[in-house]
Amino acid sequence: MLAVDTNVIVRCLTRDDAKQAPVARDFIDHNDVLVLSTVLVECEWVLRSVHRLPAAMIAALLRQFAGLPTVSIENPAAFALALDWFGMGMDFADAMHLATASEADCEAFATFDRKLSSAARKARAGTVKAL
Repeated sequence: MLAVDTNVIVRCLTRDDAKQAPVARDFIDHNDVLVLSTVLVECEWVLRSVHRLPAAMIAALLRQFAGLPTVSIENPAAFALALDWFGMGMDFADAMHLATASEADCEAFATFDRKLSSAARKARAGTVKAL
């Protein structure tokens, strides 16, 4: 299994580079790949900030990519939770942090971020301890 970088996934999803996109897709199609949680967070950021895609489209693209037969996700349960919470309006990186903490059986996620605390309450996304 080979771990893949954000740029490989983004090329595959957006086809934004005529030379690299087919190489990325061929690589994904012919290799078992692992997508690390940090790469997922970066992918969402690139798709939102650089490609200006809406959250619903980003979630759909990431789900579709994760469902490819050669793709494994580092922490699939946390990723699934994070996508659900992202769909409820939570920032994806925050959702991944909370979901990973939840999967690690942490009793709470401590933060100074009041917006995160509020979003977590709305999404019933685990326990956030606002400092």
